[in-house]
Amino acid sequence: MPAKGKHRRPKSQRLTRSIAVAGTGGAALALPLMGAAGAHAATGQSVSEKAVQSVPVAAKTATEKATQKKGAANTATVRTYSVRAGDYLSKIADEQHVTGGWKKLYSDNREAVGSDPSLIHPGLKLTLGKKAAARTEKPASADRSTSSEKSSSSSDTTTATRSGESAGSSSGFTLPVSGATVGTGYHVAGSMWSSGYHTGVDFVVPTGTPLKAVGAGTVVSAGWGGAYGNQVVIKLADGYYAQYAHLSSLSVSSGQTVTEGQQVGLSGATGNVTGPHLHFEIRTTPDYGSDVDPVAYLRSKGVAVG
Repeated sequence: MPAKGKHRRPKSQRLTRSIAVAGTGGAALALPLMGAAGAHAATGQSVSEKAVQSVPVAAKTATEKATQKKGAANTATVRTYSVRAGDYLSKIADEQHVTGGWKKLYSDNREAVGSDPSLIHPGLKLTLGKKAAARTEKPASADRSTSSEKSSSSSDTTTATRSGESAGSSSGFTLPVSGATVGTGYHVAGSMWSSGYHTGVDFVVPTGTPLKAVGAGTVVSAGWGGAYGNQVVIKLADGYYAQYAHLSSLSVSSGQTVTEGQQVGLSGATGNVTGPHLHFEIRTTPDYGSDVDPVAYLRSKGVAVG
């Protein structure tokens, strides 16, 4: 037994080494695979991150381009027109192909034109296709301050003026200005007015002539009226409205009660005019387009005109 066992060689060590080699080889073989997988994963992650990062950049670029195109389109559709002699809103709207006609043109430029769309003057800038921006300069503030400065002295002038003038008719009405001749009459046709005719009557007087309330009433508007310049609108006792336009200064303020013959301001040439005069209207409402013949109205109250 011992001899037989003596000739045998144990193989456990070789087996162990083989396993170790195999294990080492397996590990060696595994390492490149793990490295390749890691590299592949890292590359995939990098590409994904770049793709995700590129999405908002592309979206932002597309948005900016769309905004630029929209702004360019708006700029292209908005135009400015300078009024020329002989122009009127309906003519401009037709020639410039304004969608909505002269009413849309007037609505977009109401602040620049004023309450009367028939009064526009050469050189006035109109916006076509979009509502005009608000005006930064308003002469009304300066005119109101001038009016307030003169209010104390005008009260004395009013008293002297009224005492030296006739008391008007027995019905409590009088002329808006004394000793004046009528220039442009009521309903005179003309292409310079959007309505197609003159909506009031013009009394030819020099700048600074006192203007009077034709009857007792309440001032509903006193200030800048666009093409009308400085204006005063009075709601008379009978429900009609008297408008005085193109004044050089105002003697009353909105909400004030006036009596027949009381001074409301001084004549001038503010707004859309070619010279000093009083533009006088009688209306059934305070709005443009409700005019009636002012001369016929005054005569119906017993006031002699012309």
